[in-house]
Amino acid sequence: MIKKILIANRGEIAVRILRACRDLDIQTVAVHSTADADAMYVRLADESVCIGPPQPRESYLNVPAVISAACITGADAIHPGFGFLSESATFAHMVEEHNLTFIGPKADHIAMMGDKIMARKTMAQLEIPVVPGSDRAATTLEKALLLAETIGYPLLIKAAGGGGGRGMKVAKSPADFPEAYEMARREASISFGNDRVYLEKYLERPRHIEFQIIADKYGNAIHLGERDCSLQRRHQKIWEEAPSTVISSAFRDEFGKKLASTIAKLGYVGVGTLEFLYENDQLFFIEMNTRIQVEHPITEMITGIDIIREQILVAGGKELSIGQEDISFKGHAIECRINAENPDTFIPSAGTVSNYHCPGGPGIRVDSALYDGCKIPPYYDSLIAKLIVHANDRSQCLARLRRALKEYVIDGVDTLIPLHMKLTDNKNIIDANFDIHFLETLCDNQL
Repeated sequence: MIKKILIANRGEIAVRILRACRDLDIQTVAVHSTADADAMYVRLADESVCIGPPQPRESYLNVPAVISAACITGADAIHPGFGFLSESATFAHMVEEHNLTFIGPKADHIAMMGDKIMARKTMAQLEIPVVPGSDRAATTLEKALLLAETIGYPLLIKAAGGGGGRGMKVAKSPADFPEAYEMARREASISFGNDRVYLEKYLERPRHIEFQIIADKYGNAIHLGERDCSLQRRHQKIWEEAPSTVISSAFRDEFGKKLASTIAKLGYVGVGTLEFLYENDQLFFIEMNTRIQVEHPITEMITGIDIIREQILVAGGKELSIGQEDISFKGHAIECRINAENPDTFIPSAGTVSNYHCPGGPGIRVDSALYDGCKIPPYYDSLIAKLIVHANDRSQCLARLRRALKEYVIDGVDTLIPLHMKLTDNKNIIDANFDIHFLETLCDNQL
């Protein structure tokens, strides 16, 4: 059994992991940069270690510093959260080499799914439908143009070694292709140190649907249903829902079980999210995230399952405490990402929170690390809180969300709260009539 976990992350996800550890009576170690010395998760942890200056590469991405902190504090496991080192196969391997438990899948599985081309091939071999596209890297412009003609326009040029919208460009015609190709390769190289790209058919009006799975080392794997993450801007999710309004319960059951069986065949251990584009009543695999997702709370709300608790237990060698027959889906949940950004320009906003009031009432959950007087540094991702709302149905959920957003006060920095308030009153949102391009178009038209 794991006795002490070092949390190799910051902000709200560090607090979320810390709470799961407390529920399991597991000791915690927080690592932090000098910019986060007074952060909530640092104050709440049993121990803390400063691992460097504010810049991520010198602190949260500093592998020797993170592993050294685990060794000197006697931690026997490391939880990477999301972002930073969470999908680094090299880091996972080094953690195991130091006789520590990596709370995540095997390094080989991280590497397999981190290479988007390999992930596509693997899923296609396991008879999971993939978006039409290339099965190899487009290494030169000439080869890429030939592949593009085979696939057909419009198409996406995507980084093979990364995600999050970086290294992704659209080419609507052969005339657009050369510039888009070079831009995608250059951005992929800067973001991921890998300029390999591949091509995918550009779907016109898809939904972004993802399935949550959990598996243990004994061959047990279950799914926890799907989330709809279609409301995005620049390929970054803003608002997520569970369940999706376009997936029937019969389809969820059949497809979810197929995915769980597929993951079990791979020998995968831990949590994971398989992401799809949905169009014309079909799902097409695009990638798998081998870590906890930002939006995991909405799945917890409709299933009653503590996903991070299960993640820690299976990493420690335990069997899943739940079977597929134990899972039932109740009501509807929505998560709004509260980013420290201007709601009109999306420019990040750093500063000090001068007044903080958290919403409450039935069905309201807030995951954050905020408090009066806390500092929002400019060095990290702008996500500062997540507002999660649950109700018996989607209509009631939206009503509760409107109430919670009106109650939520964060002064001192700009946030996306005003944007979310506008979205709750948008007819297309109310009618669940949107796709992955909807929010981008809406923002371009200034709502």
